[in-house]
Amino acid sequence: MTEQQQATGQATEENPQRFLIQRIYIKDVSFESPNTPAVYSEEWKPEINLQMNTQTTPLGNDHYEVVLQLTVTVKSQEKTAFLVEVAQAGVFEIGGYTQDEMSHLLAAYCPSVLFPYAREAIASLVSKGSFPEMHLSPINFDALYMQRLEEARQKTAASTEEA
Repeated sequence: MTEQQQATGQATEENPQRFLIQRIYIKDVSFESPNTPAVYSEEWKPEINLQMNTQTTPLGNDHYEVVLQLTVTVKSQEKTAFLVEVAQAGVFEIGGYTQDEMSHLLAAYCPSVLFPYAREAIASLVSKGSFPEMHLSPINFDALYMQRLEEARQKTAASTEEA
């Protein structure tokens, strides 16, 4: 392997690119419905708030745990109808990619793999709470990743101009 390939982490015959899903699992889950049963008899006018976060933990040996955390709070008539939190996780084996490619895989591609599982868990919990069906719209994690990169570039450019 040449020094340049070693420095950039580019794939070679000795270090081919690989992306393998080792495990997908729920790391944490919570469902709260503090105003039942009264909320069932009120007019249903839901206000939905979705919060999302991802965390990546290197596990060694080209293995990474990625956790997609989704919190959905639904209020109706200014009362909390329910709050559901899901931490959907996966262990991924990823190797042979450049640092930029790794960042993209861990911050965008892995969460997009996990999202359908988290979405299904949320839909199931909401249904078991006896609320109307809830199916989260698809999320474009690539667009969110590119937006974060652009914001970081602008912040860096602004701090460079101030110096």
